[in-house]
Amino acid sequence: MAESGISLFVEKLGALVSQQASLFGVVEGQVRQLRNELEWIRQFLEYADAERRYDKMFKLWVNQIRDAAFDAEDVIDEFVFKLERKRKQRFNNLKFLNFLPVCVGLPDKLPLVNELNERISGINITLEKILINKGRYGMEDLRAYEAGSSSSSASTASSSEPWKEKRVIPSTVEESNIVGMKNDVEAVKRKLLEGEMERGVVAIVGMGGLGKTTLAKKIYDNRDVQRHFDGGRAWVSVSQEFSIRELLLGIAHCVGTTLTEEQKLKFGNDKLGEEVNKSLEGKRYLIVLDDVWNTDVWRGLSSYLPAESNMRSRVLITTRNEQIAVDARSDCYKLQLLDEDKSWELFRNKVGSAAATWKDLEEFREGIVAKCKGLPLAIVLLGGLLSLKDLTLNSWRKVLKSMDWHLSQGPHSCLGILALSYNNLPSHLKPCFLYCGVFPEDSKIKASKLIRLWIAEGFVQKRGKETVEEIAEDYLSELIQRSMIQVADTRVDGRVKSCRIHDLLRDLAISEGKEEKLFEVDENIDDGNMLPTSVRRLISNIHHQIISPSHLQNSNLRSLILNRPPIDESWLFFKKYPKLLRVLHMDVMKITGRLKLSRKIGQLIHLKYLCLSGFYFIRLPPSIEGLVNLQTLDSGNLHISIPQTIWKLRQMRHLTCRNGWISSRQSMRERWAYGHLGFHKMTNLQTLSLGGGDWLKDDNFNLGKVTSLKQLKLRHIDPRSLEGLFQSVSQLTGLQKLELVIDDLKLIEGLSASNGGVECGTMLLFPGLESFSRNKCLCKLFLGIPIRGLPAETTHYPPNLIQLKLSFTRLKEDPMPILGRLPNLRILTLSYHSYLGKKMNCPQGRFLLLEFLQMQGLPKLEDFSIEETAMPNLKTLKIEFCHKITRFPHGILGLEKLQRIHLYEVSEELETVVSDTPGEDWNRIRLITSYSV
Repeated sequence: MAESGISLFVEKLGALVSQQASLFGVVEGQVRQLRNELEWIRQFLEYADAERRYDKMFKLWVNQIRDAAFDAEDVIDEFVFKLERKRKQRFNNLKFLNFLPVCVGLPDKLPLVNELNERISGINITLEKILINKGRYGMEDLRAYEAGSSSSSASTASSSEPWKEKRVIPSTVEESNIVGMKNDVEAVKRKLLEGEMERGVVAIVGMGGLGKTTLAKKIYDNRDVQRHFDGGRAWVSVSQEFSIRELLLGIAHCVGTTLTEEQKLKFGNDKLGEEVNKSLEGKRYLIVLDDVWNTDVWRGLSSYLPAESNMRSRVLITTRNEQIAVDARSDCYKLQLLDEDKSWELFRNKVGSAAATWKDLEEFREGIVAKCKGLPLAIVLLGGLLSLKDLTLNSWRKVLKSMDWHLSQGPHSCLGILALSYNNLPSHLKPCFLYCGVFPEDSKIKASKLIRLWIAEGFVQKRGKETVEEIAEDYLSELIQRSMIQVADTRVDGRVKSCRIHDLLRDLAISEGKEEKLFEVDENIDDGNMLPTSVRRLISNIHHQIISPSHLQNSNLRSLILNRPPIDESWLFFKKYPKLLRVLHMDVMKITGRLKLSRKIGQLIHLKYLCLSGFYFIRLPPSIEGLVNLQTLDSGNLHISIPQTIWKLRQMRHLTCRNGWISSRQSMRERWAYGHLGFHKMTNLQTLSLGGGDWLKDDNFNLGKVTSLKQLKLRHIDPRSLEGLFQSVSQLTGLQKLELVIDDLKLIEGLSASNGGVECGTMLLFPGLESFSRNKCLCKLFLGIPIRGLPAETTHYPPNLIQLKLSFTRLKEDPMPILGRLPNLRILTLSYHSYLGKKMNCPQGRFLLLEFLQMQGLPKLEDFSIEETAMPNLKTLKIEFCHKITRFPHGILGLEKLQRIHLYEVSEELETVVSDTPGEDWNRIRLITSYSV
C-alpha cells in the first residue's frame, strides 16, 4: 500500500504548490523536484507484482521511501503551522486594529522559507541515495520499468474508475448467506424451539469465515423464532475484548429494560443484572451472544438471566472454540464446510449474472472450488474480486495464477485469498479498506462516519465535479461489491447506512496497517508494553492504560481515535495537542463529568475531523476559530456549547451537534473585530444538526443562501423563528433530509390552547407542507411542530418524499386520505399526538408503495381500518402506546405482503383478539405478530 500513501502526499504537494506558491518562494523548485521523484516511485510501486511486494529487500527499500515521504509531509505541515502561528502573533499585536486583514511580511517569512528549503533539499538528497542503492543491490532501474510488462495481479480495469459503470446498491443480506444454509437453519431452530423446558444454551461452532454469524442472524430473524420467544430477544456482539457490563447494557437495550441515562452511567454489573433479570423474569426469551472467545463470558452472564424451569428460554452462542460450547454445557451444532456444488452455486451468485452465464466459466470451476475448500468467506471474496475483472480467459487466469502464489505462502487457504483480495485492490481503495480496522471488533460502522473520516485523512481523490462525499460513497460500494466490507443496514433510498467488517478481514487490515505504518491499534500491544510514540495514527479500542500524555507530545501524530475510555481519564482534558493533528475522534462510552477543551485546540490548523462523544457536557472555547480546515464537528446527542466563532470555519461540511447550541449573539466589539458572523458564510456545509437559539433570529440569518445543504435537523426551535425558517428551507433545492422539532412540550401545549388571537398561535405557526413543495430532492421529512392542517393537493408536497414522520402536529382531521395519495411514500410514522381524532381510515387505492406504517402514542385513536386495495405492499405494521384501540384493524387480514405486526403497550382486548380468534387467516396473523419491545 506504500504507493497509496505516496500518491496521497504527491497530490497534497501538487495542491500546495499551485495554491500557495507565494509561500514557498525560492523553495518551489525543490518541492517540485520532490513531487516529480515521488510520482515516478508511486507509478513503479502501483504495478509491482505480489511476489516483489513480499521480497525482503524490496520491502526494505519501500520502507525507506515511505519514511522519506513521511519526513517531507512533516516538513511541509510544520512550515504551514509555523506560518499560521506567525500570522496570529501579528494579529494579536495589532490589538485594536485587529479587524484589519493581517499578512505575514517577508522579514517574518524568510527564516521559515530558508529552513524549508534546507530540509526539502536534504530529503531530495536522501531519496536520490535510496534510488542509487536500489540499482546497486540488483533491482532494475526505476525509470526503465514499464508498467505494461508487469505480471501484476492488480487489474488495470480496477484503477480506471470502474465505479462509474458498476456502481451498485448492495443488499442488506450478508453474502455468505442462504446457499447451503437451509438445513442448518432448521437444525438449529429445532434445538431452540424444542427440547427441555428449562433455560438452555445452544452453540454454533465452526472456524472463522464459515458463516456462524450469518446463520445465527437468519435464525434470530426467523418468524417462528420471533413468535416463540415473545418475552424478549437480544443480540449482542461479544468479540475478544469484552465487558460484562457492556454486554448487560446491550441486553437491557434490546429487551426494553427501563434505565435512565444516570443509571446507565452509575450501575455496576450486579445492579444492571438485577434490572435485566426483572425485565425477563416470567418470560420466554432468546439471547444471542455472537463471537464468543472466552469461557468467562457465559460464566459472567448466566447468573443474571432467569433460569425458570418452565419457560424454555434459550441462549444462542457462536464461537470458533468448541471448549467454550462444552464449558457452557450447550447443545452444540458444528457448522460444516460447503460441498462442491454449493460452493460453486455461492460463487456464481457472487460474480453476477454476466459472469455466471459466461460460456468459459465452467473451465475455472474445479480450480476455484478446490482453492476455496468450501469456506464461504473465501468464496465470496474471490467472487467479488473476479466480478470486477474482464470476462476473458487471460484476465481470470492471471488472477488464479496470483492466487496460487498467495496460497503457497501459508497453509490456510482463506488467509491466502484474503491477501490476494487486498493486493488486488486499486491503490486508492487500499487505505480505505485498511482504515476499517480502526473500529472495534464486530461493531457496526456508520457509513457517514467512515466516509467523513476517509475524507479527513485525505484518502479520497478528487474526480471531476463530484463532491468528495459522492466519490467516497463509490469507494464504499466497490469495497462491498468485492466483499471486503459487508452491509449491515440500508437507508430508505437503498444507500448504505451502516456496514461491518469480518473479523478475519479486520485482522488483515490491522496487520497490514501496522506493516504500512498507517496506524497502530492498542489491542495488539501486550500488557505492560506501551505503544510507540512515533506513530502517525493511534487507535484505542480497549481500556488498557497504554496511551499516555507522552503520545500527545508526538509531533508526528496525525490521528487520535479513542473508542474506549482509558483507566485514567484526567489526560482527556488536553493541556497540549499534537500540533499536526488531522483527526481527533473521542467516542469514549459515557464518561461522567464535563469536558472543557483547552483554548490551545485553536492551534490545530490542520484538524479536519473532530468528534467528541461520551461526555455529559462539552464546552468549546472561542479559539476554535483557528480550526480553519475543520470539515466535521460531531458531538452526537450530547449537550455542547458552541461559540459564535464557529461561523468563521468556512471549510465546515458537517456540523452535527444535535443538542448543541450557539452560546450567545455577537457583541458590538466582536462585530468590529470579526465582522458579522453568520451561518450563511459556511458555503461548503452539507449537514447541519443543531439546537435552535438566537442565531436563528438574527436579522442577517438566511439559511437559504447555503445551497450546498443536503441535511438539516433543527431541534428546540423557538416558534418565532419558524416563518423565516420555512422561507429559507424552500430555497434549499438540494435538500434531501429535513427535521424540524420544537421539543418544548409545555410550549406546544400553550400553542395548542391558543385561540389564535396571539401572534404565535397554532393557526399562524405553519400552514402545512406547502413550504416544501419546491424541495424536489427531499426524500425524508420529520416534523415535530403543531400545524394547521394538510393541503389536499399532492402538488403542495415534496414530490419525491419517501419517508415521513409527524409528531405533536396535533392534526384534527384524519391524515390518511391525503397522505395516501403521495406517490412515493414508503415509510410513515404517526408519532405522539400527531393526530387527535378517534377514527382513522385508509381509503381504497391509497398508499400504493407504503411498506412500513407505525402508529405510536395516539391517545384518542379507537378505530383504524384499511379498505380493499389500500396498502398492497405493506410489510411492517407497528402499533404502540395506542391504548384505546380494542379491535383488530379492519382490512389487515387481506394484506398479502404483510410480514410483521408489532404490538406494544396496547389494550388487553386487542391482544386477546389476536391470540384467540380462530381461523386460517388468524393463524397467519399470529405467526407474524410480536409483543416485545
